[in-house]
Amino acid sequence: MTVQSGRRERKKAATRQKIADTAMRLFLERGYDAVGIRDVAAEADVAVTTLFSHFASKEALVFERDDDFEQRLTGAVTDRAPHEPLIPALRREILVLVRHCRANGAAPVWRMVVGSAALREYEESMRLRHAESLAAALAADPGLSLTATACRAIARFVVDTYSLAREEADPDAAVDEIFRMIEAAWEVARSSPRA
Repeated sequence: MTVQSGRRERKKAATRQKIADTAMRLFLERGYDAVGIRDVAAEADVAVTTLFSHFASKEALVFERDDDFEQRLTGAVTDRAPHEPLIPALRREILVLVRHCRANGAAPVWRMVVGSAALREYEESMRLRHAESLAAALAADPGLSLTATACRAIARFVVDTYSLAREEADPDAAVDEIFRMIEAAWEVARSSPRA
């Protein structure tokens, strides 16, 4: 049974990746607004229902690694080693995200995102969702003892770092600069009495 379920999961993952790769290729070739869901499904040789079983919306096709990034951010809190400082763990994950966004071939994708109101709106809602998930992970960590407001503020600062840094000529330096401010905010939050 384990072998069968492992094969099924690999097939699902391969189908999902094929759909995402096909969608991105079509969006970059023809333009995001010129490509419909049916076009992507037909080109990927899957049913529209199959496409929607993997992606909730057309916008989600562009941000296909969304769940992975969210899990990595929350994992920086929940999976870090005992006594490992939090802020460096979060900085490490933000650098991974920024480098992914700045990788070779990413520039046309970001031009497409910037040029589409629907994609900009989706990205903003995605960042807010990531920040809420990160804030929940911070609040749930018994060793941190922060107010809900502090958790939400730190989470927003951390999540917004990647969108600010990816636009800079030296994104690593931008992450360093922003994380110095986050570290200062973190110290203030930790020294404030919990309400």
